[in-house]
Order: sequence, then structure tokens, then C-alpha cells
Amino acid sequence: MPSKADVKAWKAQLVAQAEQQILKLTDSDRFKQYLNTLAKFHHYSARNIDLIYAQNPQATQVAGFKQWQTDFNRTVNKGAKSIRIAAPIIKKLTPAEQKRFNTTDERAIVGYRYLPIFDVSQTSGEPVLSAKDFVKENLADHQNVTSLYNAFKDYLNQQTDLKVSEVPLAKLKGAKGYFQPSTNEIVIGGDEPDKALKLKTLYHEYAHSQLHGLKSAFKDRPRAYQETQAEAVAYVAMQNIGVDTSNYSLGYVATWAKDKAVIHSALSEIQQVSNKVIELSDGLTKQLGLQEAQKEPEHDLKKLSAQDLNKSYQSLQQQVQQATNPQKKSELKNKLNDVHQEISKRTQKQLQAFAEQNPGIKQPDPESDQSLKR
Repeated sequence: MPSKADVKAWKAQLVAQAEQQILKLTDSDRFKQYLNTLAKFHHYSARNIDLIYAQNPQATQVAGFKQWQTDFNRTVNKGAKSIRIAAPIIKKLTPAEQKRFNTTDERAIVGYRYLPIFDVSQTSGEPVLSAKDFVKENLADHQNVTSLYNAFKDYLNQQTDLKVSEVPLAKLKGAKGYFQPSTNEIVIGGDEPDKALKLKTLYHEYAHSQLHGLKSAFKDRPRAYQETQAEAVAYVAMQNIGVDTSNYSLGYVATWAKDKAVIHSALSEIQQVSNKVIELSDGLTKQLGLQEAQKEPEHDLKKLSAQDLNKSYQSLQQQVQQATNPQKKSELKNKLNDVHQEISKRTQKQLQAFAEQNPGIKQPDPESDQSLKR
């Protein structure tokens, strides 16, 4: 069994490897590959996205050994090398520990361990489908892209403090759109013939509003830095719905990637806004009927993949927040609780399986709720 020093060195090597891979993102092809990873794993922490990318940049869908068997009816191929991600060790604190740590929290993260996961390409069995497969197919129709553009524009106008309007392209002097921080307004070229480009432009300007508005901590970033960030978010958002905009998104997107500190802060900022855009888009595509109808969350929860279960949870959270009818809100909360329970049950099963396979690793308190989000 490796010593504590060996384990510590190995963990440090994993993190260092991730940093080294990111530092190589100085050309658009490598950065495109990283953004593809970000689009696929937007529910993971920035640290785990980095770890996944560093170990397997081609990964498309990951899960644990047992999870592939139970949730997807697939088996990990013999000899497959695992990808390691960081998982928190959560411990129930005693009164003495609460006093020592000067906290009233009942539980706290006391460390991290590295769990093995495998990419779908390392497994064999039944085909794996996700909602995005159907979104991609439907959004091949430009009418559907236009529907999503209009729905997103209406959402921003009605549900946020942003104002989105359109003007003829001729008035934009060669631009496709712009964000005006002083008025919190987004202006889009309304007669843009490429409907996908029009939607991508709205994502781009929305990213500016979130990252570079007057109240943003990042408003003083240099112009090239801001444009790169906004285009990266737009690219990720379009990838999420199955539309590849790389031809006009990635020409200069990685030109700033030279300093380690700048890289990590920039990617973290990109991820935060990408998460928000992806969640909004997923909710809108469901409302528009662009995703294949899925079973209600309370039915056949055990048959849902972990990814779809997380999506159901996030969608229900959003619906609960938006619901105004008390009866409807109560029904949605009950559904949310059912999904919550299923996620917790699966998490505990995974932790138990890991504990059985790794008896030498100290486990957290069995009552701990490890997490609903990764």
C-alpha cells in the first residue's frame, strides 16, 4: 500500500498535470477542445473539469464503475485506465469540534479524496442517449433556432433588468450586436440572415452583461480579454444545444492564454456564466418542446441516468422559483423532493461501493449527504 507521502505526491501531480494542460491552451484547437469539455461537464466544479480535461481531453460522458452497470447497463472495458476527480469528505462535527473550528455548522468538509470514473468510450453495452441528442436534431431546423432566440430575448426582457432590442445591421457598422453597460442594454442586428449566428450573438452579448457590466468585478478587463471571454461563453452555449459555431468563434479565442493566474481566473469566470446560460437554454428548449418529451420526474426515477436526474432536479428548482400558483408550486416541490431522495440514495450507494472496494481509505460519517451537485 502506498505511503501517505506517496498519495499526497500523486494528488499534487494530478493538479499540476491539469495546470500544465491548461497552460498549453495557446492555440484555438486546444482551447476548442477544452471548451467542448466544459460544455459536456458543466455540472462539475472548475477543478474537476480541469482534472477530466488533463487526463482525457476526449471524454464525453463519465460515470463510476458501478454506475455504468446500474444506470446505463454498460460495463467498463478490461484494462481501462480510470479518470480521477476530487470528491469532498464531509464529517459530522462533535460539539467539541464545532467549538474548536469556531462554527455552528453540523457538518464540514474535512478533506478530499480522488474517486475513479470512466468515460463512455471505455465502456461497452447499451447505447447512451441524452436530451441533447434530441435537441441537436431539432435545432438543425433554423425555425427552432429562431424560436429559442425569441424565447431567450423575451426572457431577458421580462425576467431580468436587461433590455434587448434589435436594429438593422447597417446601423452597427460591421458588428453583429453590442452591450451598453451604462443603460444595461443589448442591441442585436435584427436582419442577420444566419439564425444560428444571431442566437450566438445574443449569448455573446449576454455574457458581456454578466461579466463586464458596471457592477461586475471584471468590468475593467482589457477589451481583447472581454471579447475572448464572451465568445467562449457563446461557443459553449451553442455547443450545448448542438450547434457548432467554431468557424467564427475560435479564431482568436485563446490569444490571451499565456499567464497561469489569468488563465485560471478567466476560465472560472467563463464557467460561471456558461452554467447560467446552459441552464436557461435547457429550460427554454423544454418549454418550446424542442426536447423529446421525458417522463415526469416522479415516474421511473431509477431508469433515469445520473445526468438526466441532475437535469430534472435543476429544472424543477427553476420551475419552483417561477411558479406563482400555490397548488402548482406544492406539486413541483413534491416532485423536487422525490428527485432529491433518488439522488441521495444513489450517492450513498456509490459511496458504499467505493468504501467496499477501498477499505484502507477513511470514510466520512454515513449520515453525511455528500452532494446533489458535482
